[in-house]
Amino acid sequence: MNIRVERTGQPLLLGAALVAIGMAVTVGAALAFEHIGGFIPCALCLEQRTPYYLGIPVMLAAVLSAGLKGPALLTRGLILAGGALMVWGLYLGAYHSGVEWGWWAGPADCGVGATANTGGMSALDALDAFVPPACDQAAGRFLGLSFAGWNVVASAMLAGLAFRFAFARSES
Repeated sequence: MNIRVERTGQPLLLGAALVAIGMAVTVGAALAFEHIGGFIPCALCLEQRTPYYLGIPVMLAAVLSAGLKGPALLTRGLILAGGALMVWGLYLGAYHSGVEWGWWAGPADCGVGATANTGGMSALDALDAFVPPACDQAAGRFLGLSFAGWNVVASAMLAGLAFRFAFARSES
């Protein structure tokens, strides 16, 4: 009985790298809007970053596996896991977008997700002066979509790309 183990090729390396870069750029943009642009994320905004925080190391492992010409099954499995994480991100973004549009209610405890700069005020004074972002109000819209809506677009594109490479035919 002869068992053939397929080794990873260049297309899987390229695919894993593209998805990893796409994930890093997307979550990096969210962090830039927060830390440079001053947009304070709500709890749902922060939750939408989790698939990226988990997905980037998974995709880097896929890049490593492909770069070291590891078993294609391992590389494809890692890319598939990255795609599944982006489907989760798509769901989280769609849920948050629906809350923003008033299609369904958001979580009752959705308030501040980040700490605020109190500017030297006491904690009690800061509570009176600071209004945390609400999950049902978009911080802004660009071309009709909020940050959550753009996360749906990014997650869908990255999931599609990951699945495309995970299920691509072998180059034999």
